[in-house]
Amino acid sequence: MTALDDGTGTAPLTRGRLFGYGVGSVGTGVFAAVPGLLLLYYLTDVLGVSAAVAGAVLVIPKAWDVLLNPVVGAASDREAVRTGRRTRLLLVGALTLPVGFAATFLVPSPGLAVAWTGVAFLLAASAFACFQVPYVALPAEISDLPEQRGRAMAWRIVCLTLGILVAGGLAPVLVDAAGGGRGGYALMAVVIGALMLAALLASALGTRWIPSRPGPRPLGLAAALRTARGNRPFFALLGAFAAQALASAIMLAGAPYAATYRLDDYGLTSVAFVCMVGPSLVAVPVWERLARRHGHVPCYLAAVLLFAAAAAAMYPAVSAGAVAPTLALIGVIGVCYAAVQLLPLSLLPETVRADAERTGHAQSGAFTGLWTAAETGALALGPGVFALVLAATSFRSADFDHPVRQPDSALAGLTAGFTLAPALIMLLSVPLLLAYRRLAKEDHA
Repeated sequence: MTALDDGTGTAPLTRGRLFGYGVGSVGTGVFAAVPGLLLLYYLTDVLGVSAAVAGAVLVIPKAWDVLLNPVVGAASDREAVRTGRRTRLLLVGALTLPVGFAATFLVPSPGLAVAWTGVAFLLAASAFACFQVPYVALPAEISDLPEQRGRAMAWRIVCLTLGILVAGGLAPVLVDAAGGGRGGYALMAVVIGALMLAALLASALGTRWIPSRPGPRPLGLAAALRTARGNRPFFALLGAFAAQALASAIMLAGAPYAATYRLDDYGLTSVAFVCMVGPSLVAVPVWERLARRHGHVPCYLAAVLLFAAAAAAMYPAVSAGAVAPTLALIGVIGVCYAAVQLLPLSLLPETVRADAERTGHAQSGAFTGLWTAAETGALALGPGVFALVLAATSFRSADFDHPVRQPDSALAGLTAGFTLAPALIMLLSVPLLLAYRRLAKEDHA
């Protein structure tokens, strides 16, 4: 039995244990990426649902998830107090999320598109909460050593990137390979759902060794939120991260439209996705080393500013249909995206543990419930915001067999939605990051 098994939390984490934790992010990355990338386009350009209605179908289930996540967080803490583990909720999510995901893209007929997709996506979002909330709570409990928690987070982000990369790159290819249309999306749903099931189940079983130590007593939802609200650095960091997740989600939702209507090739959706996510596999360890040398927040700020600059610079390139410059700028964004994923999630466990020292009550689940609620809401709003841009600029929906020509207003709107809107929202997160740095210093003083 290692020191970590004894509950001291000081033994180095083995690669097997790091992988057992990190591989769960392959599954969560799939669910974050594929609906955000393809579901809006599936509704508007395969099933013929209007942009405004399609946006509502995406937003409403995620809005429910925003309310559900804090409840799941409190339930996860109560389970951990009783059993010393968070495994039960992880298993529930691991077994049900792939089913809900696949059902979302298995609409039996276009006439049922709105009702079927809305209900299936709602069930999938609920299952995602059951896995994601306790999963995000684990890094604060995986070790008592900050450097070990940092290693676990780096493994998680690499696995997350791999999951997003494989699923986001593979999903459009599977759709095309099966001839597009409803049949293509059905094949994609089954294959990607099976991949998700394998990753989530492996992580739920592979993290049973992690001792969860919330308490000293279980708190209800209201009591947990009352205890959490004094953590000012957490809420500043949460606000910054939510804004950045919203910017990324808008860009993700816009990618198929920019590829189809501006770059004249839907197949470039996969290429653009790989250009954005692929660099993260190399960039994550680089950002980790830079953060150790120069500090997390300065590196975080640099990444956010460069992301915004590259996104804004894409507007003229996409407008001109210039494929190579567009993909090059997306690659720059991909390097920054790695930092925007890694650095806030590296700061989160430290913020949670600092709060335990402040209040004398450890409640990782409550904080991660709030964190995932904000992230879920932002990821839901992304396609919804992009759908509103399409609706406001007179985008014309059509089914797969009857494509239409878009007016100039729609072309300008989808281009701005894909580039300028994410750039602006990224910049809005900078004051919150500066506030986090100030508040964290005050709390440590």
